[in-house]
Amino acid sequence: MNPKRRGSSGCGVTRRNFLGGAAAAAGVLAMPWSDLLAAEAKAAAESSEQDKIEAALPTKAPATPRKKRRLLIFDLNVGYGGHPSARTANLAFTLMGRKTGAYETVVSRDPAVFKPESLKTFDAVFFNNTVGNLFENTTLRQGLLEFVYAGGGLMGVHGTSVAFTRWPEGAKEDWPEFGFMLGTRGAYHYSNTEHVFMKLDDPDHPVTRCFGGKTFDFRDEFFRPQNPYSRLRNRVLLSIDTEKTDLSAYPQDRRRRADNDYAVAWVRNYGRGRVFYCTIAHNPYVFWDARMLEFYLGAVQFALGDLPGPTVPSARLTPAIRAQESLGWRLGIEAYTFNKFTFFEAVEKTAQLGLPFIGGLSFQKVGNGIAKNFDPQLTDDELLQIRLRLDAAGVRLLTYYIPRIPGDAEGCRKVFEFARKIGVETLVCEPDPEAIQDIEEFCDQYDINLAIHNHDPKASPQYWQPEGIMKACQGRGKRIGACPDLGYWMRAGIDPIKGLQALKNRVITLHVHDLNELTPEGHDVPWGTGAGKTEEFIREVHRLGIRPTMFGIEYAYNWLESMPEVARSVEFFNKVSLTLAK
Repeated sequence: MNPKRRGSSGCGVTRRNFLGGAAAAAGVLAMPWSDLLAAEAKAAAESSEQDKIEAALPTKAPATPRKKRRLLIFDLNVGYGGHPSARTANLAFTLMGRKTGAYETVVSRDPAVFKPESLKTFDAVFFNNTVGNLFENTTLRQGLLEFVYAGGGLMGVHGTSVAFTRWPEGAKEDWPEFGFMLGTRGAYHYSNTEHVFMKLDDPDHPVTRCFGGKTFDFRDEFFRPQNPYSRLRNRVLLSIDTEKTDLSAYPQDRRRRADNDYAVAWVRNYGRGRVFYCTIAHNPYVFWDARMLEFYLGAVQFALGDLPGPTVPSARLTPAIRAQESLGWRLGIEAYTFNKFTFFEAVEKTAQLGLPFIGGLSFQKVGNGIAKNFDPQLTDDELLQIRLRLDAAGVRLLTYYIPRIPGDAEGCRKVFEFARKIGVETLVCEPDPEAIQDIEEFCDQYDINLAIHNHDPKASPQYWQPEGIMKACQGRGKRIGACPDLGYWMRAGIDPIKGLQALKNRVITLHVHDLNELTPEGHDVPWGTGAGKTEEFIREVHRLGIRPTMFGIEYAYNWLESMPEVARSVEFFNKVSLTLAK
């Protein structure tokens, strides 16, 4: 990498021999001499730049695409002249997708590309150094938000941190939630060739494996992240190594962070959305640096959905959670555990327990001035408050329990639209058997699972036994399966391990209990202290290779004072998962 190379950038469709035959025939040679010289210089620079990019391109993508992928690159600037590297990045990302076969690109500056019928044709959106208030249309903004929250990819580099701000007015905020989606705001920096040493905060992450565990130094214009940046929100991949980088000469101003935390790149989830941001993108030479192109290729494949990568926020990471990530497991709280409280209170309790996941409940009050149940009747403004509360707590909603999904198309669609908007992966319910075929069509359309729950024989005559659920799943696709409730199984005399073995890969998510006794009167006790053979059950899940949406802690006892018992269950699961991950 040569930090002195900061020439003009090339366009996204540069071709060599710009002034050859056809151009001359079209009258290029009739230009004034000064214009001709300028055109020749530009063409030479563009050709040279493309040569440099092509020489640095990765030859192979880190992941095989699951399907044909489309990346929308949006590089509009409003009230700002644009970074010199944006067109270089357009060219580099386009050539990289073409060479590796990982994706194809569409480059646009037209906000109309964010209309729902257009946006749904893409797997991810790359806001390429976009500064300023890109579009104010609330319908387009809501469409982008829902695209991401429902599972689309979002990428941003450098100036994207001030997208949807009024740049000429001092980057005045115009769409706060975009900053929450991206995980940062602001553009405070020092020199545009500042020399820093990089720290690999997560060297084993699939996106950073390209660095081979080796730290490195780099020159570029490094933004210092501002609120809402937090390690409670973001999984930091790279940061400025403050022990190796000399910061002593920098003034004590708003560019300095009190916590000395200068993250450079991160990934995160916003709902189901896969989000990546990196500030290294000011200078064109970034995009003909082979190491950075390999890094960005991994980031693109993460955003597109082909390169799985963990996103639990850095501040939530513990050895146990890292072990669970290696097992493909996620431990969370089922909101029914705290159903005597509001959903917002359940989120806070989940965060206090150090857990990053929760399952929602349709008949629980939302809280904080929202007196409604957490159900499809909520408005977009109320859903905004829920998204922001989850994000602030560093907690992600994975599942959602609703007693019944209507069998008619209109009612069913309403539930799935709601599930899409709240970003869940799995709906848990006990549907009418005759409605499952229609529900499955919506599962496929919305990419959301249906996990059939069980109560006791009286409440769940079709589903209380594993055989009943297997009958309902017969001939169905992989999105239809089971949510075994171990408490009801044990009270009905069903051995959880045998039940698990009967369902096998039809298990989609789990409501885990341990009971003091195996009788209809048995009540919850901390995992591993009762009659439920909890450790054996967890080990059987591992042996069968089951990766449920969530191991849900559903503690249905001592309702108002259950935090200590729930904490003991968390500790037990952590201990078992650490052992299994060795």
